[in-house]
Amino acid sequence: MINAIDKPAIFITPDYVIHAVNQAYIETYNTQVILGQSKCHQISHHSNQPCDKHGEECPLQQCQSTARAANAVHIHSTAQGKSYCDILMKPIKDDSGKVLGFLEILDAIDYASTESKKGTMIGQSAPFKQMLNRINRASQSTIAVLLQGETGAGKELVAKAVHQASSRNDKPFVVIECTGLSENLFESELFGYEKGAFTGATTSKKGLIEIAHGGTVFFDEIGDVPMNMQVKLLRLLETQCYRAVGGLKQKRSDFRLVSASHKNLLELVEKGEFRRDLYYRIAGFPIYLPSLRERHDDIPTLVNHFIKYSEYKHKKFSANALTLLSAYAYPGNIRELKNIIEQSALIANEDIIHSSDLPESVQPQHIIIDEKKSSQTAAADLMSLEDAECAYLSQVCDQFKGSSAELAIKLNISVRTLYRKLQRYELKLSVL
Repeated sequence: MINAIDKPAIFITPDYVIHAVNQAYIETYNTQVILGQSKCHQISHHSNQPCDKHGEECPLQQCQSTARAANAVHIHSTAQGKSYCDILMKPIKDDSGKVLGFLEILDAIDYASTESKKGTMIGQSAPFKQMLNRINRASQSTIAVLLQGETGAGKELVAKAVHQASSRNDKPFVVIECTGLSENLFESELFGYEKGAFTGATTSKKGLIEIAHGGTVFFDEIGDVPMNMQVKLLRLLETQCYRAVGGLKQKRSDFRLVSASHKNLLELVEKGEFRRDLYYRIAGFPIYLPSLRERHDDIPTLVNHFIKYSEYKHKKFSANALTLLSAYAYPGNIRELKNIIEQSALIANEDIIHSSDLPESVQPQHIIIDEKKSSQTAAADLMSLEDAECAYLSQVCDQFKGSSAELAIKLNISVRTLYRKLQRYELKLSVL
């Protein structure tokens, strides 16, 4: 049975010991598998302890507690280095229903990485892993996907990941920007037009839907499509048939649908601003994109990734600058982070980018929420007192040129208290 599986697979017992393995699994890892002795976490994690001891969910334990199949996204140490994989664990039972062991099947996730890698999604936080799990599930089907998240959260990158991991990855990936499309432009861009269809149409032109045949169409900000055009869009999505502007022949295009919006589409439905039937047509499989403030653990890796692939790749951020960047709320998400990195690198006069080189919006005095902001925004951006203190002391350590005793006087605290706080946040004055 295990040799018939084309993906890496093993059969393990409740004590994590591997008793059967297929060739795909052997080729995935550098560590030799000794049947009856090797444990799964020794091969995949190079650890003598199960994965749940290192902050990852253990699908074997989930199977044992529920007696049902379970899955989890893990970071494995493969022959190609640290790699993401989607694990499916299934209990194997005998005729009497007794569990004999567990079948573990691995699905490699090539579109994401824990380290800086061009053209991939970067991260390793829990919300990021949850998103990867949803992406991988969606890619195994042709179901319509709806990406929901704040502006700048990386919806197009996720849409590309859904396409890349699907069986259509060798076909076109076509992006349709829905914002600002007029009715005439909507039809001519999507469906194309015939020669002479209107003034200036001196030749025929293929529409984006025809170009996308066999591949994936990504409708970005689909919530901005006006009501009068939503009927035509619904008909296209339901039938995948259309007519070019000025044409009589009906055409058909086979495409996978991925949509995205930063708006709450259900709220628009209730307000009568978005068709209910269109919503349920596009929201077959919703995927939530976490905001950057939900992924604070990923910020240092993303900072190093963006600086590495910029024109300032010879520069690096100081530890204090990274602390400040990790404490910021990022209302503009990843797009804002990238802009901040480029601004800071341009301002910095040295190869080390200090906290004083960061934009004013990131500085501690601007992180505290303005009382005039709405309660919703305040709840999202508000820092804890501990984070605010850490960010403030980070800036002080970068800018203060006096002794620790002088700084303690300035802060109106004892030298002992100052040392304790610096040790707590792993900070150091340049004079120390």
